[in-house]
Amino acid sequence: MTRYPKGGKGKKWTALELKAMPPDWRGDTLSDGDGLIGEVRVANDHSVSARFKFAFRWDDKIAWYPCGTWPNISMEQIRRLRDEARDLASSGINPNDHKKAERIENQAAVVATIARAAAEESQNRPFKEMFNAWLADGVARKDGNAELRRSFEKDVLPTLGDKPVRSITEHDLRKVLRTMVARGVNRMSVRVHQDLVQLFAWAEKRQPWRGLLIEGNPADLIEIRKIVSKDFDMVNERDRVLTAKELQELQSIFERMEADYEETPAGHKYEVQRPLKRETQLAIWICLGTLCRIGELLMTRWEDVDLVERFWTIPIENVKGPMGKKQGHRVYLSDFSLRQFRALKALTGTSPHCFPARNHKEDTHIDVKTVSKQVGDRQIQFKVRKDLSRRANDNALVLKSGSHREWTPHDMRRTGATMMQALGILPDIIDRCQNHVMAGSRVRRHYMHHEFADEKKAAWDKLGQQIDAILAQTTVE
Repeated sequence: MTRYPKGGKGKKWTALELKAMPPDWRGDTLSDGDGLIGEVRVANDHSVSARFKFAFRWDDKIAWYPCGTWPNISMEQIRRLRDEARDLASSGINPNDHKKAERIENQAAVVATIARAAAEESQNRPFKEMFNAWLADGVARKDGNAELRRSFEKDVLPTLGDKPVRSITEHDLRKVLRTMVARGVNRMSVRVHQDLVQLFAWAEKRQPWRGLLIEGNPADLIEIRKIVSKDFDMVNERDRVLTAKELQELQSIFERMEADYEETPAGHKYEVQRPLKRETQLAIWICLGTLCRIGELLMTRWEDVDLVERFWTIPIENVKGPMGKKQGHRVYLSDFSLRQFRALKALTGTSPHCFPARNHKEDTHIDVKTVSKQVGDRQIQFKVRKDLSRRANDNALVLKSGSHREWTPHDMRRTGATMMQALGILPDIIDRCQNHVMAGSRVRRHYMHHEFADEKKAAWDKLGQQIDAILAQTTVE
């Protein structure tokens, strides 16, 4: 049934009349004039509504254009939509096609906006995202990249982490490195510079990072020599060799510190210097007597040390250097070195590790930098550090005799090698005792496999005797 407003045809429905529609009008048609009609609908809750549409002729047929549902929108809005549709039809445009085109354009605009936002987001990828991608896929260091992550989180990410990669310049990198140098960590700044060079070189070859480095690789423009302190040894070629007097002084320092601490009553031990850990002292003497690297020693397991047959095997995975350019190593223990290992066995023999980590959740060795830090912390007059509040720090290990320069555990390796040279041991044998990969053609290395075990054993024995003589304040002829 078609229904008309009060007053009959030609009148328009008012809001009051529409509100008064009874539910039994369901399915009836409302005529509003000018081609606008509505279909009465009744919902489950008995509320009444009317869906209006406009009739127009298109291709000699009646077509319909939806104008909305009252009371969701007002009759004024519904009639305005009818008028717009009528004007379009009069101008030869199908209002339904126009609405569809408008919807497509709106959707296209939304898609374009999302694409622009995504492109902008891609263009503004932060440095920390590139760093994390590099850690995951571009670099794999022996410690699982733990030290790399630690150094960047401390010195690089606080400044550059949120900065877009495309806006990072050489000046940003230089600022980070100069801040480190001002803190006195020249060697660490060199290492971080090397890591930055490696990171950006990796990024230059991969999307999306390659596309963000439109101005080139900023790390390539950094000259680290011009950033570190003028007196810093860039090539890291330390020439520190401890003299006999310095070795004797070092032994006296160890003995005096332990004696003073032992003799101090329990309630007053805080008044005297705490001695260097006994394990650390033994590590230093082992480095001197075997020419080993401190890191190789600290990673050692007791299963690799044979105190009966008197040798220590260093597995290739513990040797410093890139795979393919390093080799496993067997150290034959002199009387001097054997005593140090036996003393260490008495301290840590219940652990599978010669230098077990303390208060660690996992069964592992101590950090390979621990001994170097402990030795450095006892020579703070040569350091610029601000993070020693929870660590013993003083100048107890500064050696007054000889050069009066800082010494490190690695200097013991050089000192032992120099002592061997002074004892007349051939340089080739010294190199083999230090586990240097011998120079020569690949063919030569492939066919010549003599281990020089007897020669190396004799060299270590001779070195051990000389160390014993020096520490006893005598000289071996």
